[in-house]
Amino acid sequence: MKFNKPHFITSTSNEAREQKELLVSKYGDFAVNDADIFIVLGGDGFMLQAIKDFMDKKIPFFGINYGSIGFLMNSVTDDDLIIRVDEAQSVQLSPLVMTAYDKDGSFHTAKAINEVALLRQTHQAAKIQVSIDNKVRQEELICDGILLATPSGSTAYNLSAHGPILSIESNDLALTPISAFRPRRWKGAILNNKSEVKLDILESDKRPVSATADSLEVRNVKSITIQQDTSIKIILLYDSNHSFEERILNEQFKY
Repeated sequence: MKFNKPHFITSTSNEAREQKELLVSKYGDFAVNDADIFIVLGGDGFMLQAIKDFMDKKIPFFGINYGSIGFLMNSVTDDDLIIRVDEAQSVQLSPLVMTAYDKDGSFHTAKAINEVALLRQTHQAAKIQVSIDNKVRQEELICDGILLATPSGSTAYNLSAHGPILSIESNDLALTPISAFRPRRWKGAILNNKSEVKLDILESDKRPVSATADSLEVRNVKSITIQQDTSIKIILLYDSNHSFEERILNEQFKY
């Protein structure tokens, strides 16, 4: 596919802003509704926010790394940008949708590209009941927290919590405990992406828990449900010599 109408989305870093000026002078900067490609200048966190802000436009994202890690981004080069984008490989992602109910009875919804995570708010360990498709699978998990990760998020927080790395083309989700105390040997589960996960907080007044969908946090939750919305397709583009799948493979062979 040929792209020739970029819209630039830029983080607040001086380096990213300076680069945007150079790229706009060379390629132009089309309005959001006229663009056929989003060029995101920043880091992974900024890319996640850009995706959530503009996913409804249904056009691809190509990230250039001006952040600290850049797993979701492409490297900075002097190569022609439009040629890079035209020759890039594509990956399709679908977000998780979280619905969280707090102690006041209010509910909150949010989308997450990488993961939805629950974390204890105080020194008290969390107690969480885990249900999959309306069936209780773990009566009481005593832990610091638990997370559900997509394939794209499996190399992020999920990996740090010793969860499995998932192929980007898989139809799986990783359910991973964070510092599980009881049952101590439970390492989590790999779920089909059509599964509905329900997490009920036990003794929530004594053991408060927060829920985060990527960067959005809800405090004092009592229960949450999470499901992947496969009707939403987000397209990310990567340089052909460094595909997303290759990045995931590299992560599995690092020490």
